[in-house]
Amino acid sequence: MSNSNADHPATTSGSEAGQAASPQNLQSPDMVLTTLDKDGKRRWMFPRLSKGRFLSKRRAVAYLLIALFTLIPYIKINGTPFILLDIVHRKFIIFSYTFLPTDGILLAILLVSFFLSIFFITAVLGRVWCGWACPQTVYMEFLYRPIERLLSGTAGKGGKPTKTIAGWRLAAKYVLYFLVSCYLAHTFLAYFVGVEALRTWIVSSPFKHPVAFVVMAFTTVMMLFDFTIFREQLCIIACPYGRFQSVLLDRNSLIVTYDKNRGEPRGKMARKKKQQDGDIALPVADNGDCIDCKMCVQTCPTGIDIRDGLQFECVSCTQCIDACDSIMDKIKKPRGLIRYSSQAAIDGEKQKLLRPRIIVYPLIIAVLLTAFIFALSSKQHVYIKELRQVRVNYAAQTDGSILNVKQFKIINRDDQPRTYNLAFDNPEIRLTSEDLPITIAPGQPTQINIQIYTPPSLFKNGKHLTSIRITDDNGYNSTLDVSLLGPF
Repeated sequence: MSNSNADHPATTSGSEAGQAASPQNLQSPDMVLTTLDKDGKRRWMFPRLSKGRFLSKRRAVAYLLIALFTLIPYIKINGTPFILLDIVHRKFIIFSYTFLPTDGILLAILLVSFFLSIFFITAVLGRVWCGWACPQTVYMEFLYRPIERLLSGTAGKGGKPTKTIAGWRLAAKYVLYFLVSCYLAHTFLAYFVGVEALRTWIVSSPFKHPVAFVVMAFTTVMMLFDFTIFREQLCIIACPYGRFQSVLLDRNSLIVTYDKNRGEPRGKMARKKKQQDGDIALPVADNGDCIDCKMCVQTCPTGIDIRDGLQFECVSCTQCIDACDSIMDKIKKPRGLIRYSSQAAIDGEKQKLLRPRIIVYPLIIAVLLTAFIFALSSKQHVYIKELRQVRVNYAAQTDGSILNVKQFKIINRDDQPRTYNLAFDNPEIRLTSEDLPITIAPGQPTQINIQIYTPPSLFKNGKHLTSIRITDDNGYNSTLDVSLLGPF
């Protein structure tokens, strides 16, 4: 992977080309980041819009994902949200199944499986997530940039505005940015607090829920900062995914790549041929198919030159493919100078579909999902645990029985309120408690105290191991081993 150091017609520089650097700004011999000039000033991106088959498909996928992102918080199955990540109450609902803090192993297995799935998809299809499904790309390219182009006079074509933008257009742009950021922030928070709580926050006074209001305001400001100012720098600077390419990809992974064997040496504008849509430069016969028009650079949202090889800034958005295909059509050359391919295929090597990582990743994922399904199917509907007591002792009663006091923690892991009761199968052991029977809300942890009276004849060496039965009003029935202390 390398950084591009080609010219960037798609951007506007912080200083004019050829202008001497000011004394306080040292010039870098090479470009460090595509979003920075050599003197360290910000280089703002104004990518051209290259229409084509991939842009149409990406736009359809993007708007479908935006619709799903909006609708999922409102979807409920049997009264349970489809997805709710309630961090405050430590309750996570995924695909309408509730996970509690006691399900840490299940969540860990699910999380590891998710990351391994990303590794597997990357090994096969490259950075398809970044270019097609990442929220940063989806919202930036299909919400914020269309607004910017509409109000900057570059709708449908993109690129740097050719004239000064009127003040009312700038104001309208930032108002729309703010409204879209509010929408994104509120929808995002709905995944963590639920639509009911979010609706209450929206319609009621901020003074009734100041903490929630601050959270919403902060999220909105961060969304506005990201998509208005930080933009593509999130992919280049903040996101580590691109830097993982060296270990996630191999030479047979699918990437957006330039066919240097076909394109080099790059042609010059040697002669022109009259076309209906204007004069088109044609390459010299001895040159490659690339006419060095730099359309692939002008249309890149991160400002790289795809002809420099695989670079971590490339998000596989395929805009360079659409741009190059349009040029190839105009100069009567076959498409595919820039295309989805692999480094091995470009170098003329045989494509290997089956390779170690393509086999190992699915095997590990299958093992993890099997373990997840097994653990999920065997998971109890109630979590009960005996709490450790600082002072453990027993007391002899006037009737000769031995008293043990126990404390238990019970969590209802069902989706409905349940009423629980505890009892011993051994009729010689008597249990009393002011807390039983007890009704517990879903996911609610509750502590109960019970008194256990045992005949002294049951104790051997000062201990008696027995089982306590837990039942609920829905037919749940299970046992828990408990150890009772008594005389030797």
